[in-house]
Amino acid sequence: MMPPHQISACVMMPTTKLKMTSNSLPVVWRNVIIFGVLHVIAMFGAQIAFFQIPVGLWLFGLFYGLLSGLGVTAGAHRLWSHRTYKAKWSLRLFLALCNCIAGQNDIYEWSRDHRVHHKFSETDADPHNVNRGFFFAHMGWLLRKKHQDVIKKGKTVDCSDILRDPVVQFQRRYYVPLVVTFSFVVPTVIPPLCWGETYYRSFLMVAIFRYVVSLHFTWLVNSAAHLWGNRPYDKYIGPRENFFVSWNALGEGFHNYHHTFPWDYSTSEFGWTLNITTVFIDVMAWLGLAYDRRRAQEGQIKKRKEQTGDSTTTIF
Repeated sequence: MMPPHQISACVMMPTTKLKMTSNSLPVVWRNVIIFGVLHVIAMFGAQIAFFQIPVGLWLFGLFYGLLSGLGVTAGAHRLWSHRTYKAKWSLRLFLALCNCIAGQNDIYEWSRDHRVHHKFSETDADPHNVNRGFFFAHMGWLLRKKHQDVIKKGKTVDCSDILRDPVVQFQRRYYVPLVVTFSFVVPTVIPPLCWGETYYRSFLMVAIFRYVVSLHFTWLVNSAAHLWGNRPYDKYIGPRENFFVSWNALGEGFHNYHHTFPWDYSTSEFGWTLNITTVFIDVMAWLGLAYDRRRAQEGQIKKRKEQTGDSTTTIF
């Protein structure tokens, strides 16, 4: 029989601090309820979109979805997170308003999380660490509290430059009313006023269904583009080149390239190919609203492919 002091020691052992996993992170029930309700309502919007097929709402929804996407890809991602190009205040304001349509947190929060993701990619400090599974990387990370490493190591990432932008300050200060107005009120009101559409169908299809679909297109970059595809630039990292994601996320699926050359404004070596965001930025540069676009050099890309690539060429 064990002596009393040894029994006490054995009883105390389970209190040793255990490594936190995604399943042990506390659930944020508010977000679970919000996303659950949004997806249920979006199903009614999908029924209108695919069974009633209102052409006017489809065209307007695609246009509004494009604005939403650019607010994330050309705005929060390529402009503010990575500083891959510079923009005049008018373009920054436009992208900030488009970012409000997207409704994926304000520019500062989105860019901060993205910088942390790049610095600590696929570790516990990565906000949407794909090693915890597809669902967690896709949307589960928004349904649970952040891992302690995300908070701790995230503080080492400097984001002060983002907050110095007065456009970012304005958007952050009035973010909630701006999102309600531009993401939900405007797309609900415009179709009835312009061509006699009903408020009911406009709200369900263009406001809610469009919003939920755009969320999933963005989330695919965190999930699918970290799991499926080739790695022609760096086979030692997780991000992949994914055709489907590039098509649906306005050019953000060239993810192995992007994590290898994060300063490249095109996030790809193929220019306008499957990259609407690059087309947009180039047009803005032609208009004089965007400038100092940064690019990886051809020789630099070729050398990196030879040194660390997986010997594949493109995502096609």
